[in-house]
Amino acid sequence: MRHIDILLTGNLPGGREPFVHSDLRVVFHRWKSEAPLPLMEGRPWAFIDWVLDEMSGLELCRRLRCGDSLGQEAHITMILEEDDAEAKRRALRAGADDYIVGPVDRGAILDRVLSIQLPEHEAPTRVLRLGELTLDLAALQARWREKPLLLMPNEMRLLRYLMEKPGHVFSRTQLIAALGKHDQPIDERTVDAWISRLRRALRDVGAGSPLRTVRSMGYVLDRP
Repeated sequence: MRHIDILLTGNLPGGREPFVHSDLRVVFHRWKSEAPLPLMEGRPWAFIDWVLDEMSGLELCRRLRCGDSLGQEAHITMILEEDDAEAKRRALRAGADDYIVGPVDRGAILDRVLSIQLPEHEAPTRVLRLGELTLDLAALQARWREKPLLLMPNEMRLLRYLMEKPGHVFSRTQLIAALGKHDQPIDERTVDAWISRLRRALRDVGAGSPLRTVRSMGYVLDRP
């Protein structure tokens, strides 16, 4: 099944429930500029409002393009406030792929995504590497020096997210949101259980303790 993750900087009239049709699944993520990107399974698409509370949509577009590989690969659509030729030119110069005049709702977002020809083949297999720790995203297999880690799905997703952002401290609330668990009644202490099992799996294969607790702040996966 093909998978598209959509980042939204504003509210979405019509709701953010996933859209599934034939072999396509579209997942919506509410995203604020100061927050790290959530865990995404497919090619990311971003719909960025022209006016934001924290910064201009143009500046957020530039930051996304200059960020990690996920931001650089994203298809960016700028949501303009009016049909203005100069605004369109500025959006494209900032790194947007296209633009749409707002306001937009769920139907308009899906129409825009589905109107653009989707790739016929899946993206090449991606393998994350952090020192001697590797994670094959296609096979869903993590290894330390070729020794497989025995992980449950939540711990596997957690490891992937931390490996994509090594050295970054995340609170429990941020990890729940990033892993797509913000719409479910999950206690923050559940994260401690995920962390504990992940740490045990790393120790069992001789990886030591790269997953560190930062007192009163959260957790960080240290760079080697």
